[in-house]
Amino acid sequence: MTTERSAEPALDWRTLDLAGKSAIEASAGTGKTYTLVLLVVRLLLERELPPSAILLATFTEAATLE
Repeated sequence: MTTERSAEPALDWRTLDLAGKSAIEASAGTGKTYTLVLLVVRLLLERELPPSAILLATFTEAATLE
């Protein structure tokens, strides 16, 4: 017997609510770091937050270098 998992809808960085906390979890190669960068740009431009007010965490050296 196989169990099919329904696919989660793709995260749309353009419409994600910028208030509060968010976590991005996905498989390798799905664009997590790219999405994270776009969300930071939105925070800087739309919410006019200074970089010192934004906390980011990543768990790989490759993503950190990007």
